Amino acid sequence: MDHVCSTAGVVIDGYPVTRKQVNILEAMRIIPVKIFELQVDAKELFRRALIDKESTDSPPYPIHDSSQILAIQNSCYKKQIDAIRTYYKKEHQNWCVVDAFRSKWWVWNKIFEEVQVIIKQIQTYLERIREGKAASIADLCITPQELQSRLGEFGQYCPVSLAKKGELVDCSITSSLQSAAEFRGHYYKMASQAELNKFLNAPELYVPPLAPHPLPSPDMLPKKLTMAEVKALFPKKAEMQGYCPVTYLDGKQRYESLVPGTIEYAVEYRDKLYIFESEEKLQKFMRLPEKYWNQKLPHKLPPIKEPVLLTALPLTGYLEQGIATALIKAMNEVGCLKPKFPFLSVKKTALLFVAYHLKAYNPRSSEYVRKKYKRKLEQFIDHCDLIPYLGTKMTRKYKEPQNRPIDFDHKLQMFLCLKDVDPTSG
Repeated sequence: MDHVCSTAGVVIDGYPVTRKQVNILEAMRIIPVKIFELQVDAKELFRRALIDKESTDSPPYPIHDSSQILAIQNSCYKKQIDAIRTYYKKEHQNWCVVDAFRSKWWVWNKIFEEVQVIIKQIQTYLERIREGKAASIADLCITPQELQSRLGEFGQYCPVSLAKKGELVDCSITSSLQSAAEFRGHYYKMASQAELNKFLNAPELYVPPLAPHPLPSPDMLPKKLTMAEVKALFPKKAEMQGYCPVTYLDGKQRYESLVPGTIEYAVEYRDKLYIFESEEKLQKFMRLPEKYWNQKLPHKLPPIKEPVLLTALPLTGYLEQGIATALIKAMNEVGCLKPKFPFLSVKKTALLFVAYHLKAYNPRSSEYVRKKYKRKLEQFIDHCDLIPYLGTKMTRKYKEPQNRPIDFDHKLQMFLCLKDVDPTSG
């Protein structure tokens, strides 16, 4: 209530830190123009508290700065701050995070610069509104409810894009008011900063009665649909037999421009359903529906692509579509390693190696099964390595056991034991 405070403003430190305190401020109609969150981790917080505690400049009276109290305060803060941050970001868009890990002078300058920008924005807004001009409403803490209640004749569509290009640019996809302005008591949202500058320079050209194109009635505006909304329209069929109207017209209505749309990209316009090839094509239609909506298909259409069951393919096609990648990896591995299992042919060894490799790296198998066959594959490779090992270590002349390599006898015995063993058993 102080005159200085009501004109120059106040700084509230450490408040609000609970949802209840936010409600109290809202009830008193106090909306902070900017909220600065000093972001720093707990370790740095305790380090700074310890420095302050040991400083000679500490106050003569006791303060609550013990590590236990700070830990409780920090825990309570972390528990409450997410809801507060979400509320102010959604309702007023006035939340600003500052890296408090830097020096206090850097933090001071950062906040000072932000406040200067806000004060200038407020002063510019008041001056332009007093002169009857359009003014930007960015950083003015306008709530979504207030925005909705004071929207102008164009709703959340950009009046500049509609006037200059005849395009319907829906700005409701973003809640940001950085490209919004007020004129004659109404709010208008623009597509970008460039459109905002044009509106601020000559707003009369883009609003009635001088606006060249009025906004179509709600039933004449294109509406983007979700997959659930498309299914709810059954049995309504898509126009142009499901082909993308934007791709067809942009492709000069050639035969090769007939590309089927995807149900994921669907729009309802003039009580008709259209589906598109991609999000980009959908946005083109949303901006210029009158350009693309009323088209006729040629008499000759591409054949309908019907899905073919994998099991209906011939063996080579089944292998190509089903396990080609895994089989190529296994065959490449066996070609590089060139294994030879004791007492088995090269062909059978290669087949067993490929089989183990496919089992060990089958993405559809469980983790347990893959690990099991990876161990078997490693054991199979170890047995295959016995032949090159013994071939290099075994000599023509007899050597005493103490003169042989340490594991020679063990591996030789293992080699001989594999003579009548089936490697697939066990």
